[in-house]
Amino acid sequence: MKVAVIGGGSSYTPELVNGFLERVGSFPLTELWLMDISQERLDIVGKFAQRMVEAAGSPFTVHLTTNQREAIEDATYVTTQLRVGGMAARREDEYLGLKHGLIGQETTGVGGMAKALRTIPVILSIARDVEEFASGATLVNFTNPAGLVTEALARYAPNVPSAGVCNAPLNMKMQILKGLGFDAESVAPDRAHLDTLGLNHLTWHRGFTIDGENVWSQVMEDYLKKIREDGDNAAWDIHTLESLQMIPNYYLEYFYYTDKKLALQEKWPPSRAEQVMEIEAGLLRQYAEPDRSQPPADLMKRGGAYYSTVATQLLNAHYNDLNEVHVVNVPHRGAVSGYPEDWVLEMPCMVNRSGITPIKADPLPLACFGLVAQVKSYEILVVEAAVHGNKDAAYQALLANPLGPSADQVDAVLNDMLEINQAYLPQF
Repeated sequence: MKVAVIGGGSSYTPELVNGFLERVGSFPLTELWLMDISQERLDIVGKFAQRMVEAAGSPFTVHLTTNQREAIEDATYVTTQLRVGGMAARREDEYLGLKHGLIGQETTGVGGMAKALRTIPVILSIARDVEEFASGATLVNFTNPAGLVTEALARYAPNVPSAGVCNAPLNMKMQILKGLGFDAESVAPDRAHLDTLGLNHLTWHRGFTIDGENVWSQVMEDYLKKIREDGDNAAWDIHTLESLQMIPNYYLEYFYYTDKKLALQEKWPPSRAEQVMEIEAGLLRQYAEPDRSQPPADLMKRGGAYYSTVATQLLNAHYNDLNEVHVVNVPHRGAVSGYPEDWVLEMPCMVNRSGITPIKADPLPLACFGLVAQVKSYEILVVEAAVHGNKDAAYQALLANPLGPSADQVDAVLNDMLEINQAYLPQF
């Protein structure tokens, strides 16, 4: 079996390789192709990946290439984990927000929009190659903003089976298991299920079962207790949680406490991109050590905990027809009553050989749905802007985004965004 990783020079790749090594007994991978546009990154990350696999007895081969079609040809799975413009573009996104008094985070607000405009055309080009050179392959997207990118795939590459994934739901699942006293790492995927719904980085967790027993009341009680103990340092105000009886995804802090997040931005530098650039430089130095064949102990400083688990568990469940429940971004196709059926939602899905199928779910309460509908409107407009180079759609996207500028500032923000990113936005 061949798996292609587009963006194989990512600092996340060694963790992904570890995930495949841990599953050699059940997932019969024979060829792992790492593709990247940067030969320098491939030489460092890719050769380290090769040493990792050799040290494990070479259960599969690792191929390195800068040729996208060569990587994709005849693959069973294609995964995308790329960053158009690299960390330098992320830093520009963050400071674009700071300049205009807006949230500059890489997946929400103006930063997320800039990243989506750069990324969507590239992901769709990958989907076209999958359709032509690896017919029937499943495309699994990890590239942020994951939900928005998956929305574009669903609308403009409908013949390519695809899904978007994120490590945040699994992080929450593991956190809950640990809080309940379980050794989270040893709990099989089919034993514990997280009930969550919304959009990527805009979900609310509202249920949890372990071995078929619903323990959400205990989870909420423990979580509220911790919030009270944290006092002024708590991530959430207690009344919001008590009212919703749900735990918001941590990215909702940008929407619920925008002023606090803006105040933190005022303390830059360093922004998060600048912090990650320093961390990555250190990781790449370690990856380049000729005698190194194991990931460094401080790998998780980069973020992305459980990334390899999310990636390889999903592929393993699909290939081996395991009927496991995973939280995935896909069009819900009527699974949530009353929501437009073509919306891509982040929600529990049944994963088996026949595909990734959303599980019927109750709608969110009105207090949450209003925000979801507004952000989804923004996402659809961003997709149209990215695909067609439609500047008016981009204008309306900023107008619709709850973290966007006031109407009389949209032109200024959009013009800055397009100018800063003009090298990556030929469609405009």
